[in-house]
Amino acid sequence: MSADRSVYIMLTNTGTLFTKLIQGYTKAPYNHASISFNRELSELYSFGRKHPANPLNGGFVKEDIRTGTYSKYPETTCVIYELQVTDREVEKMKRVLQVFIRSRQKYLYNILGVIGIALKEPVEFSNSYFCSQFVAEILERSGIKLWNKLPALVTPDDFRQSDRLQLVYYGKLSEYKPSSK
Repeated sequence: MSADRSVYIMLTNTGTLFTKLIQGYTKAPYNHASISFNRELSELYSFGRKHPANPLNGGFVKEDIRTGTYSKYPETTCVIYELQVTDREVEKMKRVLQVFIRSRQKYLYNILGVIGIALKEPVEFSNSYFCSQFVAEILERSGIKLWNKLPALVTPDDFRQSDRLQLVYYGKLSEYKPSSK
């Protein structure tokens, strides 16, 4: 496979009550996953809070590392990984992503799927995802399979453990300064 391009996977920990509950169970340092098509993270997508002040209203979101939810949690820590992919794989990912963007209002946050991970049983609903399930789904539908498991069982820590991802940055998200290659 020729590696012509890269996508970026960002894992974060905002320190919110919800993330502390997840972290208490998983013992993993990061509990939210997002995908970006550039190092600056200006095209960053995930499933999470639609409004920073309301953790109960979740779904498909275009995230911004300087505003929105992240601006409410300046102590957010993160790791950013680079995944080398081909131009064709990026094209496929962007086509899959366009389906989510066009129908963004119909997507819900799959809270039961998060519980399913704890039970090691995939819980899948039409138009319902949690963050790492969404990122894994984008990759898998584009022909990139990093693990031998369903996207509904992929956790943020699975990305951290993947040997195909190269660490680009770790630290406070507010201090991230993308550098060109």
